[in-house]
Amino acid sequence: MPGTADPSDDLPGVLPGFHPALRDELTFPLAWGTSPVRDFAAWRRAARATVEEHLLVDRQDDTPYAPESAARSDGDGYTRELVTLSLTRYGRVRGALLTPHGAGPFPAVLLLHDHGSRFDIGKEKLVLPWYDDSRLAAARDWADRHFEGRFLGDELARRGHVVFCADALGWGDREPLTYPRQQALAANLFQLGSSLAGLHAREDVRAAGFLAGLARVDPRRIAAVGFSMGGYRAWQTAALSDDVAAAVSVCWMTGLKGMLVPGNNTLRGQSAFHMLHPGLARHLDLPDVASIAAPRPMLFLSGGRDPLFTAEGVRHAHARLRAVWHSRGAADRLRTEIWRDVGHAFPRRMQDEAFRWLESATAAPA
Repeated sequence: MPGTADPSDDLPGVLPGFHPALRDELTFPLAWGTSPVRDFAAWRRAARATVEEHLLVDRQDDTPYAPESAARSDGDGYTRELVTLSLTRYGRVRGALLTPHGAGPFPAVLLLHDHGSRFDIGKEKLVLPWYDDSRLAAARDWADRHFEGRFLGDELARRGHVVFCADALGWGDREPLTYPRQQALAANLFQLGSSLAGLHAREDVRAAGFLAGLARVDPRRIAAVGFSMGGYRAWQTAALSDDVAAAVSVCWMTGLKGMLVPGNNTLRGQSAFHMLHPGLARHLDLPDVASIAAPRPMLFLSGGRDPLFTAEGVRHAHARLRAVWHSRGAADRLRTEIWRDVGHAFPRRMQDEAFRWLESATAAPA
């Protein structure tokens, strides 16, 4: 979800007069239960194809990953390395890859970082930057602010998961943005017939495929996990990739209309462009897209005091999700929770609950 707006950004974030009428026209006719397609497998194919069409970025399946490793070292019960690879044909991406000690194959987590209006660190928000002392202070500050001092990637690796976390375009090693420049980047990509949000989606799907191809990973036990914008990316990747067996999304799920209200960050532009697929809302709401992943196990955690989402929008989205999983006879595979005393954060007690759920959801088949 878009993070706290830059103080220099004075855009009002209000709906011009004609926007409420456009908003009222959104009926999401392709949603499961509304769509004329009554076979769920056929609906999934049609809904996924609709999402992919609106990404505006071609599939990148034929692009070799060509991974190169560097900066290997040992952590607390796991090995860590930097891996540079091609997620698309447009450039190389650097990510942190953590592997538990011992004999694999292991379950794996595609760990997806947030937005937060901070661009100098990306993967370092979630993985301790052992390779760069200059980023340690920023990384620790972020972990303290949002995760009670814990680096989620390192914790997951200690718990026995292979973890891969890469910089999204505009963060960390990838020409870090400033708050005003992200809108210019999105506009440039639209001018080129492409999309910033679509590029993120394609890269995340490819990253899941990279994990699935590693000999150290059990390809049946890969989860996508993220907080804030990373939570959006987690359920989106689960919807678009069959390599993802489960997902944990923290502090990013709502109905679209619950965001299209005066004062919401998504109306400012800027950070919203990282999660905006033009035209898709004419077909599917946000929880409808996430529902393409049904009936795979998914966990959605929201904060009752999260200022970025309306309570009505979150409840609406959770109800739509539950209806889909229930229709598949898989209600026990979906958890939607609102932690009433939590804001836009992922505190340790919430993490521990999510990690326990994840271990069960990705347990080795009998």
